[in-house]
Amino acid sequence: MATRKTVNDAPIDTLDVRMEELHVWILGETPLVCNRVSEKAKHELLIPRGRLNAADRQTTLKHDPFAEYRASPYILPDPLEATLLAVKASAFKGALLTASLDMPGTKKAQIGRLLRIGGEMVNIFGVPQLYMTIVRMADIGRTPDIRTRAILPTWACRLTIRYAAPLLTQQTVVNLLVSAGQTVGVGDGRVEKGKLDFGAFRVPNPLEEDPELLAVIKTGGRAAQEAAMESPVFYDIETEDLYAYWQAETGRRGTRPVKAASSNGQGAGAPHDLRVPAEVGA
Repeated sequence: MATRKTVNDAPIDTLDVRMEELHVWILGETPLVCNRVSEKAKHELLIPRGRLNAADRQTTLKHDPFAEYRASPYILPDPLEATLLAVKASAFKGALLTASLDMPGTKKAQIGRLLRIGGEMVNIFGVPQLYMTIVRMADIGRTPDIRTRAILPTWACRLTIRYAAPLLTQQTVVNLLVSAGQTVGVGDGRVEKGKLDFGAFRVPNPLEEDPELLAVIKTGGRAAQEAAMESPVFYDIETEDLYAYWQAETGRRGTRPVKAASSNGQGAGAPHDLRVPAEVGA
């Protein structure tokens, strides 16, 4: 809508640009792999420890799966928050920006200017599990390594999207979100990267009409997430096998770590009580 204003005694028509909000739930179609940079990695970037000699390598653990699992998601410390786990809002905006590259009539730079995701963090509903897998590092030799992450087999979240109207319409924003869910995704191993298909999502029916979405919200809140972060189950058989070998080998070498410290400073349970969900072994 145009608004008539007077500038230097001359009437001109100006475009009435306003920020409007769209509140929408999204439901994961494929598991979400948490990919927060751990404190250990941040400290190494801040003050590198240098090369380890042979003796140091023998007495230093390269990986501690339980600690890495607990360090992989973003945590909301406020106990009044609906969930413990969160994803950065920028991850969803990045998905929308990438999706705009394939959408006719939209430009990535334009969408970046005209669209925002409310808040810094987005609450994620769903129960995490411990996931270990082989990855290739980013070095020139593509060195293989083992990565441990928290994975949410089912997940959901509510986004608040602010957009500049009438430069963007609600229909354009929804189309971008639907496309982002199917062709980009969020988290580690997301669809955008090409090889894996994690982090895909869809825009479900209205909340009261989608039983799958309601089930995730009901069973994947803060209490369930806190319990799973203290005593997780394995995501799959490969994870169970890798963890069993790590546990046996560190015990043999006498290098098993002490109990991990929880976010409130109290000692967490030792990682020997991990278990496989019944459906994995079926």
